[in-house]
Amino acid sequence: MTAAFVPAFTRTIQQRGREHAWRLGNLVINALLVITGTLAILGIIFAAPITSLIAPKFASVPGKLELTTLLTQVMLPFLTTVAVAVAMMGMLNSLHRFFIPSLSPAMFNLATIACAIVLVPVMQDLGWPPIMAIAIGTLLGGLGQMVIQWPVLRREGFRYRPLLDFKDPELRQILRMMGPGTLGVAAVNINVLVNTYLAAAQEGAVSWLGYAFRLMYLPIGLFGVSIATAALPDLSRHAAAEDIAAIRRGVSSALRLMLMLNVPAMVGLIVLAEPIVALLYQRGRFTDADTVATAAALRFYAPGLIGYSVVKIASPTFYSLGNSRTPVLVSIASVAVNLVLNIILFQVLGFRGLAVGTAIAALFNATVLLWLLRARLGGIDGRPVAVAFVKIAVAAAAMGAVAALAWPRLTDLLPGSGEMMRAMRVAIAIGAALIALVVSARLLRIEEFTQASGRVLRRLFPNRR
Repeated sequence: MTAAFVPAFTRTIQQRGREHAWRLGNLVINALLVITGTLAILGIIFAAPITSLIAPKFASVPGKLELTTLLTQVMLPFLTTVAVAVAMMGMLNSLHRFFIPSLSPAMFNLATIACAIVLVPVMQDLGWPPIMAIAIGTLLGGLGQMVIQWPVLRREGFRYRPLLDFKDPELRQILRMMGPGTLGVAAVNINVLVNTYLAAAQEGAVSWLGYAFRLMYLPIGLFGVSIATAALPDLSRHAAAEDIAAIRRGVSSALRLMLMLNVPAMVGLIVLAEPIVALLYQRGRFTDADTVATAAALRFYAPGLIGYSVVKIASPTFYSLGNSRTPVLVSIASVAVNLVLNIILFQVLGFRGLAVGTAIAALFNATVLLWLLRARLGGIDGRPVAVAFVKIAVAAAAMGAVAALAWPRLTDLLPGSGEMMRAMRVAIAIGAALIALVVSARLLRIEEFTQASGRVLRRLFPNRR
């Protein structure tokens, strides 16, 4: 939806002014309310057969399928809240307002944590499953994403109006692009769905893959999405002005910045997979064996981090150029590659094969998109990107070597299985690795490092100049 909406909204601001842009924003929000609301209602009605289709093995555990169905029904309205929140985010990003929109996803986490603390005892007193508190937190988190953005959007001049006209040409164009656009960026979700279906045959595999995927996707949420979000409005403006050279420079800059942030993150996740998983998850019923299995999945997932991040940049660029067909076709091809690889590799490597198959499919998606985008733009400044990648890979390798050498010594110097001791060891290992990365980047004169470190510091300390 962002890929379809932001270019159209940006173009309307440039060509027709804010009043027309606000009208388009209202039309899109109300259309989303109708469309996603209808989908949510249908999902609630047909939750049982849908859940049975996705996770048939759950029926073998008494009550598991029924509970999953109930949670699905409770959380489906989140689709509507997050759709409207993303529309608001798209409008603010088009106006170069990034800080509050970047905070809005955190409302989901805050609401979930708050409900876990406050509502779990209430659920138990009512005789409801405690996990229902998390489902309620999901809904409140969706509402929170809308609420936190509303004051900023209102200060910019937006006023909500109950306008809905499916015959409006701009709205129809956005909706036409949203259909294929959804498929174009949905490969990651479809591939995860395939993994869930196949992994259900192996006890514990769904959880191991789920925990590992969340960790792998964290750098994408922190850095990959923010880079793409910041780049999209500018790419849309250049596309509206038909300035291909500026688009080429923008894509190249975004790719190099993404590599600087995510290649070291990939190496770090591979080298420190087990200590990170143990620190975050190993408690209660999450055992040593679960840590080893989740870490193995994380290592195989990690190379896909680069592929997913590239897609976040390349795919919306096609939509800015008015081309929604290419990302769709490439996305469908990557889903097919993922399905074939996962069926084959699952027989050989078990759940690990599902992770590596997904990573390969993500890299395939990214590679094909970049190749086609290069042809469309007459190049993507490939030489600077390649040089930056080599330098960044060398620096990340040095960082990974330091982390790999430091960790065994830390376990000897700081023994103990308590959470505080685990946290100290992981923090020191990450600190040593980051120092190695900084030194290597300075020695190699990686320009993107200065840009990337500045972006990270601004994200952590938004008031820093």
